[in-house]
Parts: sequence; structure tokens; C-alpha cells
Amino acid sequence: METFTKLTGVAAPLKITNVDTDMIIPKQYLKTIKRTGLGSGLFAEMRYNEDGSENADFVLNQPAYRKAQILVAEDNFGCGSSREHAPWALLDFGIRCVISTSFADIFYNNCFKNGILPIVVSKADLAKLMDDAERGANATVSIDLESQEIRGPDGGVISFDVDAFRKHCLMNGLDDIGLTMVKAKSIDTFESATAAARPWL
Repeated sequence: METFTKLTGVAAPLKITNVDTDMIIPKQYLKTIKRTGLGSGLFAEMRYNEDGSENADFVLNQPAYRKAQILVAEDNFGCGSSREHAPWALLDFGIRCVISTSFADIFYNNCFKNGILPIVVSKADLAKLMDDAERGANATVSIDLESQEIRGPDGGVISFDVDAFRKHCLMNGLDDIGLTMVKAKSIDTFESATAAARPWL
């Protein structure tokens, strides 16, 4: 998993409440178990018209936000069914951080396990960040995970909380497999001792 320490990028405003996982990545894209290639399906029902052409009104289709790395969203982001394809699609598009006032638990956990930082802020702070994000190409926001700070384009700073263990995993690029491999030497020692003590197993 790619490490997350600091991120500076364009923040896109998504002024929709209760964005569920089917909105993030519609069900027709769930046939694959690959983590790549899902970016084209991100928010597909809002990004594309029925004829497959781009919906020019959708924020991620607007020139200033095509390469956004941060998403500023309204309440209850990632609700609905538990599909890991949702963070996969965000990551494949290039989104490394989602900021909202609240997240659905399963989506929130899946983000950390896939290298995305979900940040919970107050309604007042979200309003400030949404205003920053609406500046188009000038909507550059910096995220510093070590200091747990969001810095806006005007230099304003917002602090955020994050679980210490999840912070450690993101900063060191450790998903569940990575966490296991950190203990590889101890596992090998245990297996060798077990094989010697119980050769019949």
C-alpha cells in the first residue's frame, strides 16, 4: 500500500448528502476483483449521460477538478452496501483523501486499508473547506497527516483527529498483509520450532 504522509492537491466540492457506495461505484462495475481500472466508473451515473458522453455539470468533469486528489463531501459519505470497490474506484481516479462531517463505518475502515485518508471535521470547518474547494484551480489544499492538519489556500489551518494505529499504518503503507509481513521473522521462527517439535504435523 502506498504511504500517506503529506498531500497537496486540488480539492473538489461534492455538495451531496448521503453519497452511498452505489453512487461511488455502480453495481455493474463490481464484476472485477482487480483494484485498477475502476476510476472510469467512479460516480458513473452522475459523470456520464445516458449516451455515454460526459455530463459537463458534474464537478469531476470540470477542467479545474479533473485531477482532484481531495474530495470535500457532505454528511454521511460512503453509506449503503459494503463494497471495497468504492475506495478502489476513488483511489484509481486519484482521490487520496475524503473530508466530510461523517462516514459510514465500513467505508471509513475500508479507506484506511486501501491508502485513503478519511477526515472527519465539524460542520463549520466543512463549510470553510467547501468554500475553498469551490475556487476551482485555486482550490489547493494541503494535508499533513503527521501534524494532523489541513491547510487551506489562504493559509488557514484546521486540525483533525485520527486513530493512532490507523495513522501509523497509513504513514508506513501497511495494509493487513503488510502488518502480517512485519512479523515475518517471528512467524518463521514459530513455524520452524513447531516443525521440529511436531514433525508429524
